[in-house]
Amino acid sequence: MGLIGGSLGAALRARGWYVTGSDLDPARSERALADGLVDQVGEDPAAPVTFVATPAGAVVGAARRALDHGGVVSDVAGIKAPIVAALPDPSFVGGHPMAGSEQQGLDGADPELFVGATWVLTPTATTSPAAYATVQSVAAALGALVVAVPPERHDRLVALVSHVPHLTAATLMNLAADSALEHGTLLRLAAGGFRDMTRVAAGDPGIWPDICGENREAILEVLDALIASLAGLRSAIDGTDRKMLLDHLERASESRRNLPVGAPAPSESVEIRVPVPDRPAVLAEVTTLLAEVGVNIYDIEIAHSAEGERGVLVMVVSAAAVPVARELLGAHGYRLSAKRMEG
Repeated sequence: MGLIGGSLGAALRARGWYVTGSDLDPARSERALADGLVDQVGEDPAAPVTFVATPAGAVVGAARRALDHGGVVSDVAGIKAPIVAALPDPSFVGGHPMAGSEQQGLDGADPELFVGATWVLTPTATTSPAAYATVQSVAAALGALVVAVPPERHDRLVALVSHVPHLTAATLMNLAADSALEHGTLLRLAAGGFRDMTRVAAGDPGIWPDICGENREAILEVLDALIASLAGLRSAIDGTDRKMLLDHLERASESRRNLPVGAPAPSESVEIRVPVPDRPAVLAEVTTLLAEVGVNIYDIEIAHSAEGERGVLVMVVSAAAVPVARELLGAHGYRLSAKRMEG
């Protein structure tokens, strides 16, 4: 019942779910109950969905206990490959809501924390399509943009967009703090840019040793690339290479402005239907293929055929994504039909 667990409880309750929750610290559990983040303290063996919101190192054990009760189980850890590999159960869906706050624990619990945030799911060959659809629908109902990515690729990507940025922010914050010992007014002069860049350094330090240990290789690779890039930037400044410096900053500025945001309006949404064979890994294959080319799936369901060994994946995407999806899936032997959603 920390920041993510508390926010999940509040968000689910706000949307009509009955929520139970527990924490190793009984006082935190009782506070979550008093603050209205859960309906009841404890574990519900009949829960249709369980989210494990522990540090990465504790996810596997907690998830196995939850799976023993039945129902669908997901997690929220910032690493995925080792967790998913240890949990081949069809009812487990690896997940990572990329949302956070500079506040820690229940002080930061917010039912709107996931609105507009990217929520990564990592289906594999063993993932039940029904389990995936359940977790996807819950995450989407909380306002998140759900993306399917293979677990190993997730870990490489988050090293770049989450793990190393956090470590960089912490390092910059420590440099400023060290300088402030000599120059007492320094941190008072910290402008908005510095505060924005170092905001994540205020997050919970306790989760990071597990993340760095489990995702060591990917983090080291990105750190090496960052160090090399900074060395090149240093050389440009030292050699007064104005053009190189300007190119570097202009490219970064353009890339930052082009970051994707938000979901399409209903009038710009299209329902696509993809007939698929009833075989392992088909859901993971289709969803991760689309994610690789930047197609966000805003809703998904699986329609099973009453006869034969086929089904239909029904997905909602933006109208602009349909040609890309049609070409990509067609190249892999899938055909799709598309219908514009009601505005």
